Amino acid sequence: MIIFLILLWSFINTGLSIKGYYDTLGLDSNREVGIYTSHYVLPSYIAARFLLGISFLIGLLVYKWRRRHLSMYENIENFLHDNNNNLIPIRYSYREIKTMTGGFKDKLGEGGFGCVYKGKLRSGLHVAVKMLSKSKNNGQDFISEVTTIGRIHHVNVVQLVGFCVEGTKRALVYEFMHNGSLDKYIFSREGTIPLSCEKIYEISLQVARGIKYLHQGCGMQILHFDIKPHNILLDENFSSKVSDFGLAKLYPANDSIVSVMAARGTLGYMAPELFYKNIGGVSYKADVYSFGMLLMEMASRMRNLNVPTEYKIQELSQIYFPTWVHDQITEGKEIEMKGSTDQERNVSKKMIFVALWCIQMKPQDRPSMNKVVDMLEGEFESLEMPPKPSLYPHETPMVEHVLSSDKTCDSTESTSDLGEIINEHTPCSSV
Repeated sequence: MIIFLILLWSFINTGLSIKGYYDTLGLDSNREVGIYTSHYVLPSYIAARFLLGISFLIGLLVYKWRRRHLSMYENIENFLHDNNNNLIPIRYSYREIKTMTGGFKDKLGEGGFGCVYKGKLRSGLHVAVKMLSKSKNNGQDFISEVTTIGRIHHVNVVQLVGFCVEGTKRALVYEFMHNGSLDKYIFSREGTIPLSCEKIYEISLQVARGIKYLHQGCGMQILHFDIKPHNILLDENFSSKVSDFGLAKLYPANDSIVSVMAARGTLGYMAPELFYKNIGGVSYKADVYSFGMLLMEMASRMRNLNVPTEYKIQELSQIYFPTWVHDQITEGKEIEMKGSTDQERNVSKKMIFVALWCIQMKPQDRPSMNKVVDMLEGEFESLEMPPKPSLYPHETPMVEHVLSSDKTCDSTESTSDLGEIINEHTPCSSV
């Protein structure tokens, strides 16, 4: 089609008209074909050029669009072919996806990535089917999820049951997590029953173990880059699992510094080294920072971008939530601990202490996830008071000691969620 349009365009650009054609043959165009006078030929010639020019432009755009999208599907198919022996999940046909979702009748929700539907396998297992929308990044988000989560299995990491790639259709099939994401349980919402302090602590420890496994336990180093409440899912027993690996990256296990082309994650949970190159290289410590923000939210039951109204002495833009939390602890004030027992207060303080260590400005001042698990499992009295966190590099306090079991990262080298959607369709229950 493109070649045909190009030939037509070339023909028109020669300047030929019907009158010129008859002149070429030595005929009197006004005598032989009276209607083709110059009065009619010129407007027809201009109109023909315009219409064929538009046709050529449309054809070129369609050609480029098809070429780009076919390239994306070829990339995915090539990846699946090359990694066929390494993939544990089942590859489903689109017909099977349609059958397990009952014709996509039970829609759980919709996000920027596409739609999520509830489904059921022939074995009776309930699943969440994420139908991905068309991507602009050569299917890299799909490849990221299949590459990372497809090869691992851990009690605290959501399981990828299968996937589908058929033409323009792409889907990811996950185990269904009945209680949705952690977000609706740690922040006050009408109609929800808050989790107990003990259950919050158990969930935090499970999440820490899941991230530790991603960093150290599966042969490769998997960096999640988007740890936040929405991406922590809860099953029917309120056991937690890390989910949503669309931004995850796979690196060799011995890489202490990794290459990241652009900042990845969600504002409020992104490590400062993703923005400031002079404080240290990007590494697994970026996930440690995100976990620290999550842990602080769990312990305080407040979002990290909020500060209670009675404490807003300065403008909100000048208040850094972790700094406020640190000040409350050092001044001996309670943070959402009214009516709690001494043991519960100690557990909450322990979580906050660990969180403050995790969100230190410089990556080398943060513990590894292995150390984080040890700190959470240990006694509160054994923890040292962490330095006051800072928002900008020039505010960074001097830390004279670094947790001994950590690797340091001091050389520099240089993105709506499944859980959020399920939240609106799962009943609340007490724990």
